[in-house]
Amino acid sequence: MKKLTSTIVFALLTTLTMAQSVAESKPTNVDFMTSNGKIMVVVTVILIIMTGFFAYLISVDRKLAKMEKNN
Repeated sequence: MKKLTSTIVFALLTTLTMAQSVAESKPTNVDFMTSNGKIMVVVTVILIIMTGFFAYLISVDRKLAKMEKNN
């Protein structure tokens, strides 16, 4: 479980660093999203989706562990 969590964290960090380098090369898109306030909406929606996904994965992991324990 620790390996899976660390892999996911490192994948997200890598994605964030790539996204920052792309954003620096195209400041017009960043300015447009920031000026309209839409960037925070996008970030919020992504965080909600990711939180739900991780909560689902944790619940499935717990159910599987419980089933394995019973057998």
